[in-house]
Amino acid sequence: MAIEIKAPSFPESVADGTVATWHKKPGEAVKRDDLIVDIETDKVVLEVLAEADGVLGAIVAEEGATVLSNQVLGSIEEGSAAAAAPAAAAPAAAPAAAAAPAAGGEDPIAAPAARQLAEENGINLASIKGTGKDGRVTKEDVVAAVEAKKNAPAAAPAKAAAPAAAAPVFAAGDRTEKRVPMTRVRATVAKRLVEAQSNMAMLTTFNEVDMTEVMALRSKYKDLFEKSHNGVRLGFMSFFVKAATEALKRFPAVNASIDGNDIVYHGYADVGVAVSSDRGLVVPVLRNAELMSLAEIEGGIATFGKKARDGKLTIDEMTGGTFTITNGGTFGSMMSTPIVNPPQAAILGMHNIIQRPMAINGQVVIRPMMYLALSYDHRLIDGKEAVTFLVTIKNLLEDPARLLLDI
Repeated sequence: MAIEIKAPSFPESVADGTVATWHKKPGEAVKRDDLIVDIETDKVVLEVLAEADGVLGAIVAEEGATVLSNQVLGSIEEGSAAAAAPAAAAPAAAPAAAAAPAAGGEDPIAAPAARQLAEENGINLASIKGTGKDGRVTKEDVVAAVEAKKNAPAAAPAKAAAPAAAAPVFAAGDRTEKRVPMTRVRATVAKRLVEAQSNMAMLTTFNEVDMTEVMALRSKYKDLFEKSHNGVRLGFMSFFVKAATEALKRFPAVNASIDGNDIVYHGYADVGVAVSSDRGLVVPVLRNAELMSLAEIEGGIATFGKKARDGKLTIDEMTGGTFTITNGGTFGSMMSTPIVNPPQAAILGMHNIIQRPMAINGQVVIRPMMYLALSYDHRLIDGKEAVTFLVTIKNLLEDPARLLLDI
C-alpha cells in the first residue's frame, strides 16, 4: 500500500515553498516519524515526517522544486517491501559506515547527506554530537565538525563543498567561482529591505545611553535572578524591551502602522527581537511584551534563540509584530542605521557597550556607553516624537527604578 508524502498546510501568509533537502533516497527504509524532507518557505523550514514504516518510493518533487500547500512530494510503500528494504540499502550504506565506524561499535543515526559529507572529509560520525531528532547527526552537524577540523592547528583542508546555505571555502590563490541559489529566507529578507527603503520616508535618529545603573543592577542580582527563575539568565535585552514597551505606551504612533490611507494604532506591544541564524535573519515576536516580566522576556528570548539555531521556529512565532529591536552590539557593531520591518513604523538598534570618558558634573569619568539608533517612518512619526521616544528609553535605562515605579 502506498502512502502519499504531502507538503504541510501553509498558512495564508505563505503562498508556496521550496523542496530544500530529501533526507531519504528511493528504496531506502524509513520508520514512522523519520525526517523525510525539508520544505523551505519565506519564513521557516518545515520538516515532513514519515507517517508509517516502509520504503521511500518515487520522488515526485525533486530538490529545488516549488510546491504548494498539501502538494504530493512522493510516496512511502508499506508492507513486504519494508522488510526487504534494509538489505537492499545495505550495499550503498556500507562504504559510509565503514568510513566512519562508531567508537563503541554502534553506528550513529545520521542523514545520508551527513554520512556522505563525513566520508568525504574523513570525519568520524561517532565523534559528532547530533542535534537532530533522537540525536540524529544532521548535515549541519557535519559541516560544523568540518569547520572545527579546518581551524584546528594540524587540520587538513576540507575537501567537500559547503552547503548552499553557507559561504564556500576556497584555498589561498584559488581563482575558481561557485554560484549557489539564494535561500528563500535570504531572498525574502532582501526583498523586504529594498521595499522598506523604496516605500517609506525612513529616517534615523541617534542617542547614547549610560549603562552604569543597568550593569550594576544586573551584576548585583544576576545570580539570585537565575536561581529564582529556574535557570533563566538576566541579560540586557529584557531591560531594553521593558523600556521600549513603556515608551510605546507614551508614544502610540511609534507602535502604529500605515494601512492605505489609514493609521492603525495597536493597543498592545508585540515586540520582534531580531535573531541571526544560519539561514538568515529571523524576527520572532514576544506577544504582549508590555505585560511580561523581565524573567518572562529573558525566557522567551532564550527559547527563540534556541529554536532559531535548531531551525524550529514556527511561522506563527515570526508573524506580526508592532515594533522591533535589533542588537548589532552582539557582533561588535558600534553604530548602524537599522531598516524598519514593514508594516511596522520603527525599529530600535542596540550597539556595543564601550568604556568612554564622559563629562559628569564637571569631571571626566569613565562610563560604559552605548549608542542607540531609532529608524522610523517619517510619514507617520514626526522628528520630535521620534527623538523624544528615544530620549525616554535612554532615561528609563539610566534610571531603571523608573521601570518599576512607572514614572
